[in-house]
Amino acid sequence: MARRAEPAAGPAVGLSRSLARHIIDRLGEAGQPPELGIGHVNVGNHTYLDVLENEYLRPIVDEGRGSSFKLVQAYFGGGKTHFLFCVRERAWGLGFPTAVVGLSPDECPFDDPVRIYAAVAREIAWPPLDPTIAPTRGIDELLRTVLDLRAATMTEDLLHEWIVRHLRRVPADSHSYRVAVARFLLAVLQGETDAEDSLSAFLRGESVPASELRAYGVREEIRRETGFRFLRSLVQVVQALGAPGLVLAFDELDRNLSFGPRRRRAIVDSLRQLIDLCGREALPGLLCLYAVPPEFLTRVVPEYVALQQRLEAPVTLSVRSPQAVVIDLENLDLPQAELLTRIGERILDVFEAATAAGLDHELQTRNLGLLAGEVLERTWDVAHRRAFVKAAVALLHEQRGAGERELTPAEVQGLTSQAATVEPLGDDAEEF
Repeated sequence: MARRAEPAAGPAVGLSRSLARHIIDRLGEAGQPPELGIGHVNVGNHTYLDVLENEYLRPIVDEGRGSSFKLVQAYFGGGKTHFLFCVRERAWGLGFPTAVVGLSPDECPFDDPVRIYAAVAREIAWPPLDPTIAPTRGIDELLRTVLDLRAATMTEDLLHEWIVRHLRRVPADSHSYRVAVARFLLAVLQGETDAEDSLSAFLRGESVPASELRAYGVREEIRRETGFRFLRSLVQVVQALGAPGLVLAFDELDRNLSFGPRRRRAIVDSLRQLIDLCGREALPGLLCLYAVPPEFLTRVVPEYVALQQRLEAPVTLSVRSPQAVVIDLENLDLPQAELLTRIGERILDVFEAATAAGLDHELQTRNLGLLAGEVLERTWDVAHRRAFVKAAVALLHEQRGAGERELTPAEVQGLTSQAATVEPLGDDAEEF
């Protein structure tokens, strides 16, 4: 694909010490992407991010309409979750609420509309006002945030009128859902705690007695047959709250491929429905991402012609083919050796911000380059990225504690084989 120039590594400008410690702890302990500040260690996928921002997110901001679906594919450890966090960070910067939902057979299967809606309602978050502090999650917390933001610029009478005359009339597939949203905001505004608690539970997808809901004008309960209608209504309400749209990302775990034919068909039907809704723009201002391992396209999709027709294309997403459905994270902006080296440079910058260690960057860049080569030589799948970041953090801790030196081949081999868990950087590191 046509690639953009990769931003050069450099000092971690604007990165607080506490956030840097959060990033280093996440990378070092489990090789997982940090919840916040992922842009400080992101390398190799900027072409994809630029296409999504310029071709999808910014037009939604400018025009207030449009919806799209993208399938993200990568092997286990190949950066699916990392990429979704990067998209989320870009979306936050443009004012989009987001929800990143991890799909699993037990807790959140994609064949259960009720649990899908509940997971989205639990994970949705208004973009944080402070990028160094994680936003509060949940549809009820999002609504409280919106109310606080409007209360700062409107009188209580005007705020009441906005809720009654605007939100209660917003087009939504479920009349009960929009009534519940408006009634919840009125309950918060007027201090009606019983109504606030009941409607909060309803909006989160919890079971609430029908008799209790009717008292607030809500006549529809969340059931299997209404789950996706509630999800559509949630997306439709978001713009009425003042957001440009919504970024919704589903991160499917590899083990979902082990489902039997019946459950796989139910998942495929739900996915096909979501794709069609995006194609018809029935979900205004929505960018929906669905992350899967490559086996999903090779083993599952061919079994279902209707889904194959929607996802099949001669090319994957790129600057030259921005409308393609599939984003292939096996095809990045940099070759693997350079990718790991650049990741190491970013980790070094963040480590310096976290520890103020004053390390010799030229020496440590050489050490990290040796480590990258060893990891690539010893690891045959893309999970080497996870192994590398864990080993890189362990290397920097060791160099900081025992004194800087050029690593020997045996020491580099030891780091790659151990991928050791590192100690948190301080007593307060756990707060993130």
